[in-house]
Amino acid sequence: MLRLVLLLAGVVPLLTPSVIAAPADDRPFEERPTVGLVLSGGGAKGMAHVGVLRVLEEMRIPVDLVVGTSAGSAVGALYATGMPVSEIEQRFIELDWISSFQDDPGRAYKPVRRKQEDWRFPVVPGIGVRAGGLQLGGGIIAGQNLGFILNELTRSAALVEDFDDLAIPFRAVATDLETGEQVVLSDGNLSEAIRASMSIPGVYAPVERDGRLLIDGGIANNLPVTVAREMGADVVIAVDITDPLLKAEDLQEALSVVGQLTTLMTRMNTEYQLDRLQESDVLIRPDLEGRSSADFYEAPILFELGATSARNLAGELRHLGVDESRWQQFRARVDASAYSPGRIAHIRVEQDSRLAGEFLRSRIRQQVGEELDVEVLEEDLKRIYGLGYYETVSYSQSPSDQGTVLTVQVQEKSWGPNYLSFGLNYEDNFDSETRFNVGAAVRMTELNALGGEWQTGLQLGTEPYVRTQWFQPLDYGYQRFLISGAEYTRDSFTVFDDDGERSAEVDVTFRQLDLALGMELGGNGDVRLGYYRGFATVDEQVGESVAPSGAIHQGGLSLQLVHDSLDDIFNPQSGGFAGLRGQLEREGLGSDRRFDAVTGMGLGTGSWRDFTVTGLLYAHVVTRGEPGIENAIRLGGFRRLSAYAPGEITGANAAMASVFASQEFGGPFVPWFAGAGFETGNAWPSFEDASWNNTVRSWSVFAGVDTFLGPVQLATAYNNEDNWTAYLNIGFSFTQLFY
Repeated sequence: MLRLVLLLAGVVPLLTPSVIAAPADDRPFEERPTVGLVLSGGGAKGMAHVGVLRVLEEMRIPVDLVVGTSAGSAVGALYATGMPVSEIEQRFIELDWISSFQDDPGRAYKPVRRKQEDWRFPVVPGIGVRAGGLQLGGGIIAGQNLGFILNELTRSAALVEDFDDLAIPFRAVATDLETGEQVVLSDGNLSEAIRASMSIPGVYAPVERDGRLLIDGGIANNLPVTVAREMGADVVIAVDITDPLLKAEDLQEALSVVGQLTTLMTRMNTEYQLDRLQESDVLIRPDLEGRSSADFYEAPILFELGATSARNLAGELRHLGVDESRWQQFRARVDASAYSPGRIAHIRVEQDSRLAGEFLRSRIRQQVGEELDVEVLEEDLKRIYGLGYYETVSYSQSPSDQGTVLTVQVQEKSWGPNYLSFGLNYEDNFDSETRFNVGAAVRMTELNALGGEWQTGLQLGTEPYVRTQWFQPLDYGYQRFLISGAEYTRDSFTVFDDDGERSAEVDVTFRQLDLALGMELGGNGDVRLGYYRGFATVDEQVGESVAPSGAIHQGGLSLQLVHDSLDDIFNPQSGGFAGLRGQLEREGLGSDRRFDAVTGMGLGTGSWRDFTVTGLLYAHVVTRGEPGIENAIRLGGFRRLSAYAPGEITGANAAMASVFASQEFGGPFVPWFAGAGFETGNAWPSFEDASWNNTVRSWSVFAGVDTFLGPVQLATAYNNEDNWTAYLNIGFSFTQLFY
C-alpha cells in the first residue's frame, strides 16, 4: 500500500547499548568521505529510521547530507535541521499524530452560527455544488492539521530558503502528478516540502508548488540513492523500509490485490536504486516482517527494530566513525546553525479570494514589531479555517532587509464556494415511538466582499423541516451581523393523562419568518436580538381536543445569548454550553397569544484519560401570560428523561437535570463507549407547581460506537414508577434541547 503519513507517537527511550569505539583516524575532518544518509518511505514503519539515527550517533558517524522520501523525508528533515535524536523522540511522543488525518482543527474554532446546525447536518464530505454539477476535492484530506504539525516541527528552520543552508544539507523527493517524474525539492518552505513528499494520492490533496501538483515521492523514487550521489555523497547509508511484495497465496482479496499493485510501483523503483549502490555503501534493512505502514502504536518495537538492524551492521559502519574530538567538531558545526527569527517586520496575506483583503487581516492578531506568537497565530488560522471557505490555511517566514516577513497563505477550496452537508437521526424505543429523519443542506458562501452566505436545509422524515436563511456580516470581522430566514417545521405532540396513558395526538405545522441582529462575543459566543412572525396550524388531532383548529398566529421578540465551546456536538469530552433566551409574544407584534418565557440551559463536560462526565441543567419558564399547546415543551425520550416515551412529559413549564458518566474503549480507530446516567425533572402547567416531590426520575445504562453520523447507541432506562424502556439512537445532541 502507498505510504501512509508519518506521525509518530508513543516513543520510548531505546535500550542503551555500549558505544562502539571509532577507529583511529589521523586525517583532517574535511578529508573524510562524504556520507549521505538515504531514508525511504514506509508510513509508520518510518519510526525505524529514528532507531538507525540513534545508533549512528552512538557510533559517532557524522552525516554530511540527508535525502528522504515520504516518511523518510519527515525524519530526515528534522535531523537535518540539527534537532538532536533525543528531541526528535520527545517531539514525536508529544504529537497527536492521529489529527494529521483530519482537516478540522476542532469544533471550538467554528463560529457559533455553524455550531447551531451541527447536530442536524453533521456530515460535510467535501462535495461542492456548481452549475455543471457536483465537484469533489483532490483528496480525502487537505492536510490542514498536518501543515500545522510540520510548521511546528520545523520552526527552527523557518527562515531557511536553501536546504543546503540547513545544519545538514537536505533534499525531499516528491512525484509530479502530471508526468510521474521525480521532483527533488531543494529550497523553499521546508514544511511544505515534507508535506509534498508525503501526499498520498487520493488521501491527501496534492501540493501545488512552482506550477506543479506534487504527490508522494515513493511513486517515483522511494529510496533516492541517486539523489544523494548527485549531492556529492562518497558513501551512502541507505535505510530501506519499502513494503515487500506479497506471495501469490496472499493475493486472494480485492484489497490485497490493490495493495500489491501500489507496492509494485514503489518496489520497482526501489530495486533500481538498490542496483546503484556501490561496494563501499551500506544498506540497512530493518526486519519489519508483520509490521504495516499503519502500525503507529508499535513505536517502541519499530524503534528498536531500526536500532537493532544498524547495530547488526556495526562492522560495515565502523570505518565511517570518528573519534570524540572530531565528533564534537561535527556537533558544534550542526549546533551553530540555530537561528533567531527576531521581530516581525511585515505581515503579508496571499489569497485568491472573492472576499476583501481586510477579511483575513482583521482576523490575525499578530502585530508588526513584535516577536511571532505561534500559539496565537495558529489559533487565529484555525478560526479562519473554521469558517469553511479554505482548503488550507498556512503561514511561513522569510528574511528581508527590514526583518522577518510573516506570510499567511490561504487556498480556497477547489470544490467551493457552494457546499453540501448531510445528516441523519434516528430514535426507536421498541414500543410506541420511532423517529427517523434524513437531511441535506447547501451553503453558498463568499457572496459579497464581506462574506455573505445563503444556506438552505431540508429534512425529511417524521419531523419535516425546511429552513433558508441569509447571513450578512456588517463588518470584516463578523463582529456584527444580520440573519434573515424563513422556516417550515412539522411536529407531533403526544398528550398523556395522569395515569401515563395517551389521551391525544396532535400534529402541528409551523411557518415563520425571522430577522435578527447579532454580535459575536469572542470565538465561542454570540448574542442576537430578533423578531419573528408566522403561524401554527393543527393539521391532525386524534383523541381529546387539546388545541384550537385553524391558524394560530405567532409574533414576538427574542433575545438570545449563547456560549458553545463543546469539542464535539454528539459525544463531547471537553468544553461547555450555556444558552439563555428571553421571548415575548404580543398582539401588537402579530401574535394571538400574550406571554413571556425564559429558556436556559447549561452543559459541562470533562474527561480524565478515557473517563468522561457530563452534567446538564435545563429549564423553560413562562413568567407571564398563557402560551398555547404549540408552545409546549416536550420531554421524554432518549436523554430527555429516558425512561419515559417521547412527549410523555409535556407542559408549558419544564425543568430537567441530568448527569452521565462513560468510559471509552477500543482506541482511536474503532472507539466504543459504555456508561450510565441519571435524569430528573418534569413539566408543569405553572412553575409554581414545581417541587422535588413531584419530579420524575430515570436511571439508564448505555453503550455505543462513534461514527461519522454521530454515536450509534443502545440504552435501557428505568424510572421511579417501575417502568422500563429501551432505545436505539443515532445522532443525539444535548443542544437540541435549547434550539
